[in-house]
Amino acid sequence: MVEPVLALRNLRKSFGALAATNDVSLTLLPGEIHALIGPNGAGKSTLIKQITGEIRPDSGAVAFMGRAIDGLDVAARARLGLARSFQVSAVIPDFTVRQNVMLALMGASGRVFRFFRPALSDHSLTGPAQDHIAAAGLADRAGVKAAELSHGERRKLEIAMALALSPKVFLLDEPMAGMGLEGAAQLTELLSNLRRKAPILLVEHDMDAVFALADRISVLVYGRIIATGTVAEIRAHPEVQRSYLGDEA
Repeated sequence: MVEPVLALRNLRKSFGALAATNDVSLTLLPGEIHALIGPNGAGKSTLIKQITGEIRPDSGAVAFMGRAIDGLDVAARARLGLARSFQVSAVIPDFTVRQNVMLALMGASGRVFRFFRPALSDHSLTGPAQDHIAAAGLADRAGVKAAELSHGERRKLEIAMALALSPKVFLLDEPMAGMGLEGAAQLTELLSNLRRKAPILLVEHDMDAVFALADRISVLVYGRIIATGTVAEIRAHPEVQRSYLGDEA
């Protein structure tokens, strides 16, 4: 049996009378994309924050690479390889794509520089930075300032910065948000290739992207997982159709 890279066991978190997560169990397997879907207010963001350590569950457990990580803070979990993309590091608008990724590499190595700009001439960082930029599909935009990037290109930059952390898991929180059809198609292809680097837990409302990418889907409604299965199983699930998919099934 394949051991999960990430395993959530019976997570519960309440805010007053509201059960944001209600006995949630979920696994992420090596090489897979596991999509987490559900209506607004279902508890998806709260669940992701419990995985990253931003919020402590009232009960339940989180295991990463076979290790219990419930006692670790956000930084310690990130150092283990748990990368929440798009919130890994703030993109600096006045820095180029290459410089932003170099800064992410500095952070990943634990190196502290008093002056950022002189550090950005460190040639030991330029090669690895360019590799991550190319993997994210921005090879021809490396010298462009982040402020000049399109919305889709900025998403790709954030992925390149996440790659700089050498993650063992990607937590992608609505990467398709604000994308047009062409941008969503490009990012879908990128994420399909990204699973070769590390498995992905994907929170997404774009059902075309979910159905194209996911090996498994879990449906969260009012803090409770009501179904987990393949795309075909989720499409055919009567409770999922009633609660969420509707005509999209």
